[in-house]
Amino acid sequence: MSEHVKETSDGSFETDVLSSDRPVLVDFWAAWCAPCRMLSPTVEAIAEQYLGSVAVVKLNVDDNPSTAATYGIKGIPTLILFSGGKEVERVVGATSKQSISRMIERYDRLPEEAVTDCVAV
Repeated sequence: MSEHVKETSDGSFETDVLSSDRPVLVDFWAAWCAPCRMLSPTVEAIAEQYLGSVAVVKLNVDDNPSTAATYGIKGIPTLILFSGGKEVERVVGATSKQSISRMIERYDRLPEEAVTDCVAV
């Protein structure tokens, strides 16, 4: 992990993600996954870009099958943006930094009440 990306687990997911007071981008990945490794520098760049306003964490699906199953992770990499403890957006597969930034920008500055009205994609 980089200095700006934290590793989370089945045991710490609730604290790291669901109870966070700011939006959290979760990268569901595995060590054997080539697209996951390809996306990793982009995820690290996003963490640096949004340092202080959005948390970025990675969850290894092989080591943490319970959380992966809870969120229906069928393909990796999968990026899920959580805000107010709820999933607000999801992207499956490798994607661009610009695409991730646009996703984050939609929720980064919303009041928590507005997020509860958003529909998960």
